[in-house]
Amino acid sequence: MRLIQTFTLCLALLLSFAASSDVADDPDTAGHKPELHHEAKLDRCAGMEFDAIAVNEEGIPYFFKGDHLFKGFHGKAELSNETFPELDDHHNLGHVDAAFRMHSEDSPDHHDHQFFFLDNKVFSYYKHKLEKDYPKDISDLFPGIPDHLDAAVECPKPDCTDDTVIFFKGDEIYHFNMKTKKVDEKEFKSMPNCTGAFRYMEHYYCFHGHQFSKFDPVTGDVQGKYPKETRDYFMRCPHFGYHFLSITGDKFHSDTVESAFKELHSEVDAVFSYEGHLYMIKDNEVFVYKVGEPHTHLEGYPKPLKEVLGIEGPVDAAFVCADHHIAHVIKGQTVYDVELKATPRAPAKEGTITQFKKIDAAMCGPKGVTVVIGNHYYLYDSPKIMMMARIMPEQHRVSQGLFGCDH
Repeated sequence: MRLIQTFTLCLALLLSFAASSDVADDPDTAGHKPELHHEAKLDRCAGMEFDAIAVNEEGIPYFFKGDHLFKGFHGKAELSNETFPELDDHHNLGHVDAAFRMHSEDSPDHHDHQFFFLDNKVFSYYKHKLEKDYPKDISDLFPGIPDHLDAAVECPKPDCTDDTVIFFKGDEIYHFNMKTKKVDEKEFKSMPNCTGAFRYMEHYYCFHGHQFSKFDPVTGDVQGKYPKETRDYFMRCPHFGYHFLSITGDKFHSDTVESAFKELHSEVDAVFSYEGHLYMIKDNEVFVYKVGEPHTHLEGYPKPLKEVLGIEGPVDAAFVCADHHIAHVIKGQTVYDVELKATPRAPAKEGTITQFKKIDAAMCGPKGVTVVIGNHYYLYDSPKIMMMARIMPEQHRVSQGLFGCDH
């Protein structure tokens, strides 16, 4: 049972962490990136070059393009001033050139703040509120760092020797030590010029055009087969690669969704296991597979979600606990319970999750309910406690606690 539960979470999680990027007409164009204004309709699945990337305090990536912002790995663009209104107050400034979320024990006043760089100015936000006396000149806060940056990314200890911020401008790389304020200029010979960079699940990514490379933040070494297409890894896009994890013994194995679930073709919204079957919810349809080697697609599926569970899509997550016969379906902040033995099946509104606006995946196991948001997860003793909780549970890293990574 644990194998199926872990597999189910990995599948739901990996499919919710799909990938993409948005394209400039010429990915190799140097200098300032062209502006996109209010009337522009952005499709990140068309393959675009982002201006800046950073994660928020919940680990959710923000992708900036012109005066727009994409939140997370799927969803439409929204105007960035809807979340950060002060960015629009300075009309002489361009778009966001670079961004990062500070992680520095040596700078408690800046820890967990988001920093946005526009031309020669830097903005500091904490929980989406602009800090007092900002914006400031970049040189005031980061002496020795040039204006009009291309990218920036935090490098906390122990990834770097000291808490550091790495700045990119053309082929120039600057390591800014947060403790000493010293700047070391580096040369990353194996890396392309980064137009965006961010740290995600303790790995470092340089974006260039609609491709990316994973790199060592200290040496700049790029190991493995890079560059790769961002739409295959970081966003949900039709006709681009989607992967799942399976477990053999204590080892994870990755493969494409099409190789094991060819009927799906791409991402799913939620997955749960019940009586030896995997129920995969995609938009307003449900696909069912009998667990085995290989997994067998049941005849007659997909069927409408309304017919199978009595609920309208889309949904964000779903899970079944142990040998129970109730599917807990999460839609936004609302949790619906569906009695799987009933005919016909009908959802009953069980409660509301008040601590999170949206979750990426969830599963139920021996330790309780695991709720995944971005690159973190939270544990609750039961579905009822998940809905009734008023105190935020301890935050855990997905990479360490669920995937067994050492950092």
